[in-house]
Amino acid sequence: MIPQFEDNPIAPPTEGLGDALARASAQAIEGSGVLSGPHTRLEIFHGYLGVFVVAFLVTLLVTPLMRVLAVRNNVVDRPSLSRKIHRRPVAYLGGVAVFLGLMAGVFFSYIAPYFGPSGTSYFRYHATGFIHPESDMPRPVPISVILGMTIIMLLGLIDDVVGTLPRLKIAGMFVAAAALAIDDVGVRVAQGVLSPTLGVWLNNPELVWRITLPFPIPILGAESIPIDLIYWSGTAIIAMAVLGACNASNLIDGLDGLCTGVTAIAAAGLLIVAITLATQDYGPRDAQRIILCMALLGACLGFLPHNFNPATIFLGDAGSLLLGYVSIVIILTLGDKGETPLVLAGLVMYAIPIIDTVLAIVRRKLAGKSVSEADDQHLHHMLKRGLGVKGAALTLYGIGAAFAALGILMSLWQARVIYAMALVAASYIVVTAIKLARRRAWELEEAKVEPAATVEAPGLPPAP
Repeated sequence: MIPQFEDNPIAPPTEGLGDALARASAQAIEGSGVLSGPHTRLEIFHGYLGVFVVAFLVTLLVTPLMRVLAVRNNVVDRPSLSRKIHRRPVAYLGGVAVFLGLMAGVFFSYIAPYFGPSGTSYFRYHATGFIHPESDMPRPVPISVILGMTIIMLLGLIDDVVGTLPRLKIAGMFVAAAALAIDDVGVRVAQGVLSPTLGVWLNNPELVWRITLPFPIPILGAESIPIDLIYWSGTAIIAMAVLGACNASNLIDGLDGLCTGVTAIAAAGLLIVAITLATQDYGPRDAQRIILCMALLGACLGFLPHNFNPATIFLGDAGSLLLGYVSIVIILTLGDKGETPLVLAGLVMYAIPIIDTVLAIVRRKLAGKSVSEADDQHLHHMLKRGLGVKGAALTLYGIGAAFAALGILMSLWQARVIYAMALVAASYIVVTAIKLARRRAWELEEAKVEPAATVEAPGLPPAP
């Protein structure tokens, strides 16, 4: 029997704590705190610029304090492994400073409207039709995102200070992903794939998103139970995306300033896309995307002077996991209306960590090693051997900027030629990296075999 489907429009998310804060803010101030439309990209950028400034300054000023705290408590990274590029212990806890900067920027977006005209001169929402019915403000950053950021940072912090089991970190990432799913953040990414597929199968071009089981469930006493395929598929996508992005950022954090700089470049590209969508009044998460992009960009740039070579403090797992989490949250929200191409464009902007992770998996599988086994064959390690630490970081910055530009073009035009360019660029990087990794493996094998081949025969003089 073919399952029965029900056409059901996507219900608006119920009011959460973030909506309550927005409504209270609107009731407590005089004036709207919203830019009057029509508005340009530059006007929207200026309206949210205060978030960037707050995140930047807080991170810039708190980072030295975190370094002192880390040194006093011996929370440092010691160069005990050959793949470490530093020769002296370097402080951790940089991720805590980035977290505080991010939180400060988001918190500023909550409280700025309370300051009336003086506050709205530093922060103004853009004009939009997507506002809470009891408020004249757009929806702010959801509490679920803040909760997820906190969970991810604490997981990394515990690992930096005392260490933790990988399975516990994975469990924590799934909890952070579940918080997003509960608040419907990024869930509709699956809509762009499943709706057309199911529509073709049922000869129904309209959105089909709920399936009802054709048989009763005696234990529950129900004749039928509706199952939202889009929601549960999207929830699975969120879990995998959070797990993949957090670990991808963690893997690329192998050179001074690399993860911070690459994330900042991706955040700048995502900010351009977010502002462009806001000019079109794309959806209820427009303001949230811009605030997160501004906060992420400000926190990264505030931390980068301390983290660039020679670094005085490292992100640690607390920072690298956090940057990956916030980046993937922004990317997932691009698909809030089922626009899968926008999500793909966001992934292209963050391509360097993704490519490096895929290469690490393929490389270790080819070598018969565990996927979790560390090595010195990442993209940044290969570039460092020829260009040095700064040269490798700057080269990857340039590649990241190229991918960010491709992602922006994909979001604007969705042209096939742009997709082809992104595919070619990524493929060249992947193939070249695999070739270099294989050559390195051959060199190591030859180095092991060569001494046995040069054993001197008895009675002959030694070779010169």
